[in-house]
Order: sequence, then C-alpha cells, then structure tokens
Amino acid sequence: MKGRVLIVAGSDSGGGAGIQADVKTVTALNGYAATAITALTAQNTLGVHGVLGIDPAFIRRQIEVVLEDIGADCIKTGMLHSSPVIAAVVESLADVKVPLVVDPVMIAKGGASLLDPDAIQLMKSGLIARATVLTPNVPEAEALTGRRIETLDDMRRAASDLRAMGAGTVVLKGGHMRGALVQDLIDGEAGSFVLESPRIETAHTHGTGCTLASAIATGIAQGLALRAAIERARAYVIKAIETAPGFGRGHGPLNHAHTVRDDG
Repeated sequence: MKGRVLIVAGSDSGGGAGIQADVKTVTALNGYAATAITALTAQNTLGVHGVLGIDPAFIRRQIEVVLEDIGADCIKTGMLHSSPVIAAVVESLADVKVPLVVDPVMIAKGGASLLDPDAIQLMKSGLIARATVLTPNVPEAEALTGRRIETLDDMRRAASDLRAMGAGTVVLKGGHMRGALVQDLIDGEAGSFVLESPRIETAHTHGTGCTLASAIATGIAQGLALRAAIERARAYVIKAIETAPGFGRGHGPLNHAHTVRDDG
C-alpha cells in the first residue's frame, strides 16, 4: 500500500459515487483512503432523493484530525454543496502544502443540482485557484466559464479559462459530447493533449467523475508523473465501465474492484 489520499466529499447511499466510489478507487489502486464527509445523500441509480449537510465545523474537524495524525500525500475534493462548506474546506487547507485534486461536483448523473448557485464563485476563488488538477465534465465547465461547449476547440477555450482561474492542470472530460469517440482534453503548464477512446454504450456510468478524480489523486500520492497518473486513471475507469455489474434500474455503478484478483 502506497500513497495517502484524503477525500473531502459527500456520501452516496447507493455506493456508486461520492465517498464510497472514492474509497473503493483508492483502495483498488493500492493507496490508502481517509475521508472527511461533507454531506449524506439518499441516493440510488435513479437519482438523488435527499441531501443532509454536515456541520461545516465538523467537516473542518474531520480534516484537521486526519492531517495531524495520518497525513496525506494528496487531497481530493468532491461534493461541496454550499458556501459555508466550501469556506470550511478552504480554511482547513489554507496552510496545507499538499497537491489538491478538485472535482467540481455540481450536477448529479440524473441531472439534480449538487451545488448552491451562490457557492460557485467561492469555489472558483477558494479551490480552483489552488487546484493542482481540476476535473470538470462539460456541463460543469460550461457553468464555471459561461461558455457553450460543443466542439474540441470549445473545450480548449474553456480549459484555458479554467487555467486562468488558477488551476495547474485541467482535465476536461468529454463524455457528454456527441460522437463515437470520447475525447478528454488535458491542458497544463507543459502544454495540452487529448486522450480518446471508443464510446461505451451503457447506462452504467454512475460515479465516473468521482472515480477518475480519485484515481488521479492516488497516482499523484504514489509519486507518478502527472500524465502517467491521468493515463492510468483513465484506463482504470474505462475497465470499470466495461465490467460494470449492471446493478439498479437507472445509471448503474462501475466495477471498482476489477483490479482485485479472485483466486477462488
């Protein structure tokens, strides 16, 4: 086991996304996952049916006690649903010199909003501005930049805008775009490149964003070069989609355990 990842995110009662997906991913990639839970959700493959926020002071306490004892080699943030929660996380991490992967969770797979509108500006100034890696999907990038994204060139312009907000590297996920190929744009200080793969026609993609961000964070925590961490994370997610168990009647979960050997 190598690489400590502190995950600051919400819980998914269905187990497909959020903290549950994060912990599974880090563990499957041989890292160590610690958590600070920001919210509880009543959620299944059909959608989000309720959200119960955690007291921001208690979120801060979770972060503080983990860092002062176990420590972290990378921190990953996910669902931070309100301004007070984002403010608490920003304050807790103000003096922490650890790489930060920000998954700007704003919209659930089923379309439900997971971030208060007034919290978007605070996310930009408090988290995106210090992110080592930012991992938005197309709808999230549109909400953050105000741009309509329909082409790869649109993705490039949006990624440039996001980097101008302070993000070191932007991994702009193209799964919401049309076409037989899924193209993810990576834009960072060393330049930009596109990773592409055939689109997998399936409803079982719940938690892909959480999973990718946590897989990247694990690679960073384990000392991989950034491109290697991103490429390994992407390959892990693709295999997890291809081998999804088919649970639920809606957007089903991935197979996070495909790296685990079954010796019978």
